[in-house]
Amino acid sequence: MFGEGQVLVYCLIGIVVILVVIFLAAAIKIVPEYRRVVVFRLGRCIGAKGPGLVLLIPFIDRPVTVDLREQVREIPAQTSITQDNAPISIDFLWYYKVFDPVQSVLQVQNFELAAQGIATTTLRSVIGGIMLDGVLSEREKINTSLRARLDEVTERWGVKVTNVEIREIVPPRDVQESMNRQLTAERTRRAVVTESTGTREAAINVAQGEKQSNILKAEGEKQAAILRAEGNRQAQILQAEGYQQALKAIFAAAKDIDQKTMTLQYFETLKNMAQGASTKYIFPMEFTSLLGDFVKKSETKEK
Repeated sequence: MFGEGQVLVYCLIGIVVILVVIFLAAAIKIVPEYRRVVVFRLGRCIGAKGPGLVLLIPFIDRPVTVDLREQVREIPAQTSITQDNAPISIDFLWYYKVFDPVQSVLQVQNFELAAQGIATTTLRSVIGGIMLDGVLSEREKINTSLRARLDEVTERWGVKVTNVEIREIVPPRDVQESMNRQLTAERTRRAVVTESTGTREAAINVAQGEKQSNILKAEGEKQAAILRAEGNRQAQILQAEGYQQALKAIFAAAKDIDQKTMTLQYFETLKNMAQGASTKYIFPMEFTSLLGDFVKKSETKEK
């Protein structure tokens, strides 16, 4: 069994070990890459430490941790008055990043609360200088203006405002109704314009189609007329050549016909003419010759 002296010794050793552990836990800090520790020694700032292993003097050094990552905060809906006295409700998000951890601790007590107050007052100031239509249509311009004004204030705190995004703009009810009516009228106008444009283009297409059709039809008729004329000309040329060949053949055959053959052909023709049922009077060519001589003699006697 242990004596009272040994127990006391073990208790003292245990207390020392516990104190050493507490001392080491307070003295050793492991700082991540995205954080810095601003150290105050007896109330005096000695700078930012980290990342990695940081050694502190317990009960003398007081660490303040600062996050260097980009942060986003929401500004609740704020009612602002535009330049034309229209109340609108706006809420937005703003993004910031600490670039000087020492200044962010020394220059402001509660950075986020201070920044939120400045953001709301800055928003009202910016909206107060813009007409309602400008607030609804120039959102990007308002974002840029808010970011610039916030950055002017927060820069002395070691904080950089990286971006500002308006999330929602709620105009008054009467303005919303007017916008809805305007939107409906604009959609109706676009529909009418689109319909009229379609009708006009359809009419133009139909007219162009008819024009092309008439041109093709006239061209076809022209080609057909030319072909018909060419065919008639060729037919007449061939017919004339046929007559020419026939006359040449007849003339060549007539040279070889004697007077007897002609007389027989003459009688044959008279015979064919007499076969008809009607009454006919035929005067031979010799009779007409005699009659001609008689007429000439009568005229001579009268003279």
